[in-house]
Amino acid sequence: MTQKKTILNDTHRALGAKMVDFGGWDMPIHYGSQIEEHHQVRGDAGMFDVSHMTVVDLHGARVREFLRMLVANSVDKLKAPGKALYTCMLNAHGGVIDDLIVYYLDEAFFRLVVNAATRDKDLEWIGGQAQGFGVEVRERPDYAMVAVQGPNARAKTIGLLDPAERERIGKLGRFAATEARTADGATVFVARTGYTGEDGFEVMVPEPAAVAFWNALLAAGVKPCGLGARDTLRLEAGMNLYGQDMDETVTPYEAALGWTVALDAGRDFVGRAALEKQQAEGVPRQTIGLVMDEKGVLRHGQKVLTPHGEGEILSGTFSPTLGKAIALARVPAGELAFGAGGGVRVDIRGKEMPVRVVKFPFVREGRAQDGVLV
Repeated sequence: MTQKKTILNDTHRALGAKMVDFGGWDMPIHYGSQIEEHHQVRGDAGMFDVSHMTVVDLHGARVREFLRMLVANSVDKLKAPGKALYTCMLNAHGGVIDDLIVYYLDEAFFRLVVNAATRDKDLEWIGGQAQGFGVEVRERPDYAMVAVQGPNARAKTIGLLDPAERERIGKLGRFAATEARTADGATVFVARTGYTGEDGFEVMVPEPAAVAFWNALLAAGVKPCGLGARDTLRLEAGMNLYGQDMDETVTPYEAALGWTVALDAGRDFVGRAALEKQQAEGVPRQTIGLVMDEKGVLRHGQKVLTPHGEGEILSGTFSPTLGKAIALARVPAGELAFGAGGGVRVDIRGKEMPVRVVKFPFVREGRAQDGVLV
């Protein structure tokens, strides 16, 4: 199968990126040092090519009604144009088909951003569910997407906009989006969202303007970052990765995403009955955060031993910000003591290593959260 390439592929290669296959896409893993790129985002501003993500526009008089049925969170929270909502799309068993962001643009126009690896099944599912609502489902491959993240990311991005736009975009709230003009006249869609635990924007750029926009960010001092740093940043921020931390066999309650479920009265959505049953009977599994103070790395698939039975590491990595190994793990339900002495261990090549159970996110806006460091 031919690898797909984003419009920025040649640009990455010219910058010396190491490229890898990521869900069928030829993507940069790093540009020399994954650790440096991680610290660049935590301390200043970095940018990621996320054009492999899928943008889907929904048009029609009954779009809101359709989304009430399609997703587990309540789109009725979206009252002001431009507001965004993080949610999961579930199957009838309550399993997560995908996690996504919904943008409300007007009553007949909502925009979704779904994961690259789930594109085909998502489009098929959304298209099938849309039948009967008169909703047009339109993929937008004409957009590239650049995530600019870090404490200085917003200021550096705003500096590239038309001067008449800068004050307005500077006031854009978190989880909100709007169109804006760049200084060279391109119309872009600017969302104050991200996948790093830092402030910043995710910018949808028409493909013909994408290379110029990337190069303008580069000239403004925003460093390019690859998928390697994106993964360590999102894990420090306690954010799930679809296919690794959750999938169609895992409910939002089991994935620590209960906060994305709205069991509002009078709204039936796909998977609601299964979630209500699980809530009433008790969730069999839970997702916990782990930190290992001894040397070593926590990795996907390692066995986790708890007083309530065995689980496994979902996402694990060495945290550049903390200087320790961290992980999300799924284990049998049951109360676990936070901190040391909780009786939780990880089997690393036959050796049982003690770990601490901690609340996640592990890092928020560059700082270790309470209880993570000892």
